[in-house]
Amino acid sequence: MNLSKAEILKAVEDSYNPKVKVAITDIDGVLRGKYIHKDKFNSAVEGGFGFCNVIFGWDINDLAYEGVDFTGWHTGYPDANAALDLTTYRKVPWDNDVAFFLGDFNLDICPRSLLRKINAESEKMGLHASFGQEFEWFNFKVNTEELHANGFREPPHLTPGMFGYSLLRMSKNKAFFNDIYDLLNKFRVPIEGLHTETGPGVMEAALQYGDILESADRAVLFKSAVKEIGHTHGIMPTFMAKISDKLPGCSGHLHQSLWEGSKNIFFDEKKDNKMSSLMESYLAGILHCMPHILPLYAPTINSYKRLVEGAWAPTTVTWGIDNRTTSVRVLPLSSKSTRIELRVVGSDANPYLAHAASLASGLYGIRHKLKLTAHRTEGNGYNDIRNGVLPQNLWNATQEMKKSEVAIELLGENFVKHYCSSREWEWQQCQKAVTDWEYKRYFEIV
Repeated sequence: MNLSKAEILKAVEDSYNPKVKVAITDIDGVLRGKYIHKDKFNSAVEGGFGFCNVIFGWDINDLAYEGVDFTGWHTGYPDANAALDLTTYRKVPWDNDVAFFLGDFNLDICPRSLLRKINAESEKMGLHASFGQEFEWFNFKVNTEELHANGFREPPHLTPGMFGYSLLRMSKNKAFFNDIYDLLNKFRVPIEGLHTETGPGVMEAALQYGDILESADRAVLFKSAVKEIGHTHGIMPTFMAKISDKLPGCSGHLHQSLWEGSKNIFFDEKKDNKMSSLMESYLAGILHCMPHILPLYAPTINSYKRLVEGAWAPTTVTWGIDNRTTSVRVLPLSSKSTRIELRVVGSDANPYLAHAASLASGLYGIRHKLKLTAHRTEGNGYNDIRNGVLPQNLWNATQEMKKSEVAIELLGENFVKHYCSSREWEWQQCQKAVTDWEYKRYFEIV
């Protein structure tokens, strides 16, 4: 939507709805927002608006971090100034067409600001990043009240059994799936494909590719919108990376390419594998940096239960051509569609941070003129450890990132320090918890 500032302001002013919806993501990628009056919106367009900086000082359950420098009891949790991005203007079709805008902060630790910064570096190099994300997620026949009342125990799946690419399963819940497809298209989050995946009540959606910032915006909005639409149908979607050790996990694969004008510079007709030298350096950068910044692709305790052998998620630092067992699947197809698919990303990752990390890694490879020395995997990537293996839990991955000079070069010292503190906090909360597994294993026998 290429409306001018004046056209956007007039559209908001002329709307029958007296309020505007604004939102920003926290460090975990959760949308935090509010409704504001049109008059407040007009002043926010010019000077921004106050938003409590606690959204970068608490975890996904609103528990305040301890020991982070940015904010806390030592700062008094003041407001930070948030700026609205008018190019994100949308109307929410399932919420009385209320005007909607995304925003961000001019802060080192703001996920959307970090992506904007890294994208600007790409543009300075004359390179335009085109990305598209796809998601897998499970759906349950339960509402919020029932879920909490039952202690989150065994909610009923939307559909039974393993039935990937099933038109039958989609037709059974066609009102929900049609709303996802149609309402999201109206919401300027176009979906290229939507189908069932293998697993009870699990779906996959591929979002239409575009400019990297627009792609990340779409991904963030998609996850939130699917949940909101689900609630209206009595359905609870979840983007947890792994809901059961007996079922495959949920990915958030990132497709990406670099362009100069209308030319896809990942493609080289003269090469046997059609991969340009620049694409090879970009790929080398992704592989080199991956172990240094894995918490951006796998940010939770649960993320690493997805990254296990034989579960359609990678465990090794590998790449291959059209190989779904590797961390990076290279698709050297044509001058229009040649791209890289980064498969290590889970559906639980913050899209802004996953996009930023991937692009920063690729640019690292280009800037340092890295050669693609990593062995290409033929066959089973789980058995190919020649290029290394990925850290196996959030603590180990975070310690790798915390001490990494590569991570600091990619993302900046302030961000790395804050983000690693937040991941250490996440690990510590898990370590304090007494789980059902422990009760079943030890209660009677020990």
